[in-house]
Amino acid sequence: MAWLASASAHAGAQPAAGAVSSAASAAAAGPISADAPASAPTPSVAPPGPGRLRFPEYLDAVERHNPALAAQQQTIRSAEAEISIAGVRPDPSVTYGVSNIEMSRAVSPKPPRTQEVGLDLPIELGGKRARRIQAARSNLRLTEAGVEGFRNGLYSEAAAAFVEACRSRAALARQESSLAALAEIARANAVRQRAGDVGGLELAQSRVERDRFAAEVKSARAAASSAQIRLAIPLGKPTAEAFGDMALDCEHLPPVPPALDALLAQALERRDTVRIARAALENAYDNLALARANRWVDPSVHVGLDLTPGVNGTLGDDGQPLGDGVARSRMLSVSVSIPLPFSRLQRGELEQAEARITQAMLDLRGAELTAQTEVRSAHATYLAARDNAEQYRMSVLPDADRVLDGKRRAYRHGSASLLEVLDAQRSADDTYQAYLQARADLAAAAVQLQLSIGERPSL
Repeated sequence: MAWLASASAHAGAQPAAGAVSSAASAAAAGPISADAPASAPTPSVAPPGPGRLRFPEYLDAVERHNPALAAQQQTIRSAEAEISIAGVRPDPSVTYGVSNIEMSRAVSPKPPRTQEVGLDLPIELGGKRARRIQAARSNLRLTEAGVEGFRNGLYSEAAAAFVEACRSRAALARQESSLAALAEIARANAVRQRAGDVGGLELAQSRVERDRFAAEVKSARAAASSAQIRLAIPLGKPTAEAFGDMALDCEHLPPVPPALDALLAQALERRDTVRIARAALENAYDNLALARANRWVDPSVHVGLDLTPGVNGTLGDDGQPLGDGVARSRMLSVSVSIPLPFSRLQRGELEQAEARITQAMLDLRGAELTAQTEVRSAHATYLAARDNAEQYRMSVLPDADRVLDGKRRAYRHGSASLLEVLDAQRSADDTYQAYLQARADLAAAAVQLQLSIGERPSL
């Protein structure tokens, strides 16, 4: 995608979001003891590498395996077959008959039986076959646009599932790290309590906070597992079956979009809703042309051949022919039948086709306006999400970690209470969770912006 080229250059000037979050939260997660440093690294999303499932690979698998998308693609096959059906010409008909069958016994000798063979050829006028094929082809384009719209909806669902799986996993890593820090505080306080440095109440308080946070970690672990499992919904099969034990590659580079005017122009050209509306208008025009062609009256040409066998005449008493013999006959007949078009006095089908054109034109106008509005909205949402994530990364997270680190140092030297440390820990954790949500919002906004202009999402 064109965005990623500029995104790579943009990312080269700044540290990756995952690396920054790991460094920014380092002070928030470290154990507290006399020998331990004030902070330790937080487990974070592992860097990209071999054996990791990247979002484009997941999206490719979604396209291959999703059963609903496969069902939608069958409509394309049906529309392609409709083109072949539209090209079928009217079948001719063959008639055969026998006449002059004398049933009376009083008549003797019997007259010769006449055989009739006929061929009826319907003739289509007004270019009906060409109009049918044209309408079927535009219906195919409409069907393809509809399937593309369904695919984009599936992209959005898959991206949301992938982003949530990454966010919940990073949130779990942070909470596990904070739990380790609280456990270390409880262990250190147990040692200090035996030495008489702290009282039993402070030790009990540290253990309560550790146990309470352990319960929250269990919930976070279940949420991360559930988010991982939900990746199977758009995929159409369990992720373990498709990718084995591959871990997610969550180090997303937010794309840098081009100028808003370029996005608006691309949306009017490539957005699925606009393409569907444009294909529907084209199909409506073709259906009107077909309705007009169908009003032509189709004649039918009949070609017949009458076969009458010859009859030998009788002989007189003198042995001479009496002249009552009949020679064999072969008679060719041609006729043309033309229906009287009284049914064409009404114009109902034309009025219906014209109404569908008007409706399709209005739908296209509405789709274009909606596309422009949603692109503007998605662009504004993306810029706000990017600024929000950047603010967390550059100032909010470092400040929260500095406060936590300072409280831990003060607690270690006896100038801060346990409650102050715990409050700083909660504040730092809440800030980090908000940062993770801001990153998830940024990824979701980037996906929606790409989909709003008709691009395949890329993270």
